Amino acid sequence: MSDADALHPAQLGTYFALMEAVSLLQHAVEQQLRAEGDLSYVQFQLLAHLADARQLTMTELADGVVYSRSGLTYQAGLLEKAGLVTRGPSPDDERATLVTITEGGLALVGRVLPGHIEVVRRLLFNPLTDEDLHDLGDIMTRVRDHMRAEPPRSAAPRKPRK
Repeated sequence: MSDADALHPAQLGTYFALMEAVSLLQHAVEQQLRAEGDLSYVQFQLLAHLADARQLTMTELADGVVYSRSGLTYQAGLLEKAGLVTRGPSPDDERATLVTITEGGLALVGRVLPGHIEVVRRLLFNPLTDEDLHDLGDIMTRVRDHMRAEPPRSAAPRKPRK
């Protein structure tokens, strides 16, 4: 690898700090969600998206939570078995499956959300000043938008099997 291909020390340090912070935050959030709601982080993301919209297609959910189609189908099946969502055909598009959050799913989100907010506030926001929060929000929005400029995973062609 040539020097042109390598990250310079500031980039490498920033990358590792970001990845470690994300891992630490995600671990703490997952512990809280398991303890208070017996949910995985992905299941919470699905329910939180549905709590806001009430009903989404599987494709909209996959794009919103950045998760594989097969993994999403499996997670939606677990949530359906637990009575937290229902799945059915879309009246507008016979190829689409609609996922709807149930009253039980809404209640579970309402039960775990206060603890989730507490963990996020304590670990992510408490060490930041108002200016830091603005700067971080601006930076992460630009990074996210840059990454999302690529076609969504649900629209990407599947790789042929060898």
